[in-house]
Amino acid sequence: MAGMVLRVRAAFLGRRGFASAAAALEEVDLTIIGGGPGGYVAAIKAAQLGLKVACVEKRGALGGTCLNVGCIPSKALLHSSHMYEEATHSFAKHGVMADNVSVNLPKMMEQKDGSVKALTKGIEGLFKKNKITYVKGMGSITSPNEVKVELTSGETQSIKTKNIVIATGSDVAKLPNVTIDEERIVSSTGALALKEIPPKMVVIGGGVIGIEMGSVWRRLGSEVTVVEFLDKICPSLDNEVSSMFLKILKKQGMKFKLGTKVMGAEMTESGVKLSLESSKGGSNETLEADVVLVAIGRIPYTEKLGLENVGIKTDNKGRIDVNEAFQTSVPNIYAIGDVIRGPMLAHKAEDEGIVCVEHIAGGPKPHVNYDAIPGVIYTEPEVADVGKTEEQLKEAGIEYKKGVFPLMANSRAKAIDVGGDTTQGMVKILTDAKTDKVLGMHIIAKGAGEMIHEGCIAMEYGASAEDLARTSHAHPTVSESVREAAMAASFGKPIHM
Repeated sequence: MAGMVLRVRAAFLGRRGFASAAAALEEVDLTIIGGGPGGYVAAIKAAQLGLKVACVEKRGALGGTCLNVGCIPSKALLHSSHMYEEATHSFAKHGVMADNVSVNLPKMMEQKDGSVKALTKGIEGLFKKNKITYVKGMGSITSPNEVKVELTSGETQSIKTKNIVIATGSDVAKLPNVTIDEERIVSSTGALALKEIPPKMVVIGGGVIGIEMGSVWRRLGSEVTVVEFLDKICPSLDNEVSSMFLKILKKQGMKFKLGTKVMGAEMTESGVKLSLESSKGGSNETLEADVVLVAIGRIPYTEKLGLENVGIKTDNKGRIDVNEAFQTSVPNIYAIGDVIRGPMLAHKAEDEGIVCVEHIAGGPKPHVNYDAIPGVIYTEPEVADVGKTEEQLKEAGIEYKKGVFPLMANSRAKAIDVGGDTTQGMVKILTDAKTDKVLGMHIIAKGAGEMIHEGCIAMEYGASAEDLARTSHAHPTVSESVREAAMAASFGKPIHM
């Protein structure tokens, strides 16, 4: 009787688009290993194109690092912490009086967790709608046409497949002599789930993740010090932008030790003691903290995938080599997202997933314009960029013009001024000196992550700065700063400066 119930349940789950434990699957057109932004988007697009699709995800929840322990929960905490900071520092200036404002950290975490849960369930709903077989477990490639899954239930399942897409994302990069325990020495995952606000936090790494998470805890009351090996924060940023961003963060109360290397960490009764020295060599010093966040970057997750079974090799950074069609050395096995070259961004993985499966389904050769992929740092103000930096243009020997417009001269930024935060920043546009074609856009502003797409569209379709300058922008908006910067680049002068 019990066996009959299990068979009935398996059949029911199969009709709903889910795989039962160890149930045999018919051969599918495509198996995607990884259910993050690249994998789940590729699965949905492939199903929309008529392919029979299975998606294998070991986490037990779709959305990958981004949705579960990355982009989404961090933005939830960034927003919540910013609301608290506005209430305690900015409301009074606008005539809004709020007394005895405090932080209920468990409630804040509950809101964050609720948003994550709702979104993961939403993706599961899309899988059901598109009849995608969702297999929960660790997938590995046993042959070009077979994927073995160690199911979360403890059983094993094999999937016969015509094509495979590897979309397993990335993992936290480790630092020698600094052991992460997710309590006192945490990765970005642990920093999203602290049970109390640490009086002192040290962030190792001045990149996007470190700056964002450091901002969260600084707003909530921690004394935050960022230790960065290089002499600038967020090294991929345009130097002028990075310099202004650093000044803004310092003004907000964040401390920095640039050009500094972490040599080791020692647990103490009260917290952690870090050993530091100059990255160029020299004197040593120690720095103590209640919590240390290790945020030195991420590495491709390509271990235990069975790549050796089919002769697929990785480079010295663990990345899989692919051609323009995202094919590996095995023609019917593809790879997208963080496991291949390029910026480790969710939207980059999504774009690659879509064009990759379009090609698998018989469509055109894939094309992704990597110059038009934006990056955003979700601090307050936000920092966003797309295209080339001034340093990259100089290095390439490209003659260029630039237009810069400060937010101090923007009427909307002045009208909503919150403690000076909304008027801190600028829009910077770089253009080809001969053709006026937009080559790069860099923004520090409230809502910069929304504004940057004007630059993305301009670059995708080869627009000039004059095209932006002659396009009507609603008044008053912060986006008018884009038009003014375009005027500065194309005509030599903006109107309002």
